[in-house]
Amino acid sequence: MTRYAPDGAVLATAVSGQSEYMRQDTTLGGPTTGLGEELWWAKGLCVLPDGTLAVTAPNDQTHLVTADLTAVTAHYGASRRRHEDGLSDPFATWISTTPSGRLLCTTGENGVYNYGSLIGNIVSLADQPFAPSTKPSLRALASMEAEPVKHTEADLRPGVLFHGRPVGMDHRPRPSLTEHLTALELTATQYDWHDARLGRPAVVREDLFVVPVYGHIYRGGSRGRRFAFVLVSDEGEFVGQLGGIHLHRDSPFTGLCFEIAADPARERIYRIPCPAMLGDLGQVVEDALRSYVKERTALKKQWQPVNWHWVDGAAPLHRL
Repeated sequence: MTRYAPDGAVLATAVSGQSEYMRQDTTLGGPTTGLGEELWWAKGLCVLPDGTLAVTAPNDQTHLVTADLTAVTAHYGASRRRHEDGLSDPFATWISTTPSGRLLCTTGENGVYNYGSLIGNIVSLADQPFAPSTKPSLRALASMEAEPVKHTEADLRPGVLFHGRPVGMDHRPRPSLTEHLTALELTATQYDWHDARLGRPAVVREDLFVVPVYGHIYRGGSRGRRFAFVLVSDEGEFVGQLGGIHLHRDSPFTGLCFEIAADPARERIYRIPCPAMLGDLGQVVEDALRSYVKERTALKKQWQPVNWHWVDGAAPLHRL
């Protein structure tokens, strides 16, 4: 991870990874130790209101890193599978902040579509701040699958509440997103949304969020399968969905591009599909490559590549 100043200057860099991989290359200081190794699986990054970084990974793993990238201050997570021993203090798989500093999250549940591992199933909101010493409760807004199977009291999530009670067993928001979408589309069946997945929600404004939901991914290709971007309020109401998107022509299964971006300041939602006409692609690539060579030469003079790493010696390097 690298932190930049507004003018583009590098302020600090932090590295982490599994020891057996980092030992093969000592360019960035060799293997990391401690909680930093858990960051190897991270996929999400969110800057909290106080500047702390929330780094998230599957299985509701959340790691808090100081704003100056010097240390990991907290770690939350759960075992990969239902009956495995290990850490069982999860938080969220994805986190985004609202303009006022609330946290829009997704959390997982066991038993979704009869899987034994944790799968993202709940869209939730934290109304209180998140700090190393205080993990806020999450208020469930929506579920993807309404009835995960073989749930027991051990599957209850004390930190994720719906109407004041922990989510789990037969208690979660309903109708679920897939139930809502099945009822909304005249040509859809419940099977169209079987084995669906929940994407990373985006904040449209303080009280409105867009939630990606997409159907099962097949090895032979999934173009034309069901997908939707559902608008959900901060009270858990389904208030609409993005329209004008063709199931086949605009399919996010091409390239597996299910994420969506939003601008809360202007209340706009963005999705960049692949262009239909590629006639100008050659010229665009040629122009990009011409500027790339010039810019790369300038960077080589400014930074010194070492073992294929572009290292900026002016900024401090922290091994988490």
